[in-house]
Amino acid sequence: MAKLAVTVIVLLLTFLAGSTATTMLAGRQQATRRSRFLLANSAVYNSPPPSYAAGCSKKSAAAVCLAPGSPGPTCCGGQCVDTTASVDHCGGCNKLCKHDRSTCCGGRCVDLLSDEDNCGACGNRCNNKCSNGFCDYAL
Repeated sequence: MAKLAVTVIVLLLTFLAGSTATTMLAGRQQATRRSRFLLANSAVYNSPPPSYAAGCSKKSAAAVCLAPGSPGPTCCGGQCVDTTASVDHCGGCNKLCKHDRSTCCGGRCVDLLSDEDNCGACGNRCNNKCSNGFCDYAL
């Protein structure tokens, strides 16, 4: 009986020592291991913000707002905007489209559900009537 107890204790200690070593090894691997997503996108996350993100002024508008990736060529209130598509600056700085359904198409506030020149989407012309965003839609 004593031999059996000693054998069980030795096996138990051997098992515990092995699992502790494995846990320590796994902990070291976790500390040095990096996410593949972060490694693949490190250039994106470590790059400085684009020049237009800092804002623009009347003097810097041409250089900043015409930079590649800029949201638009016009400087309005310190931000580069596209006045042909922005609902807040439609056709010019601070020209807000007043209706909830309005969309800015080519610098004009239009209702895509009823405008014959922009039916359902900007630039989609209808020959006859625009109803609910469809050309010549029969009810």
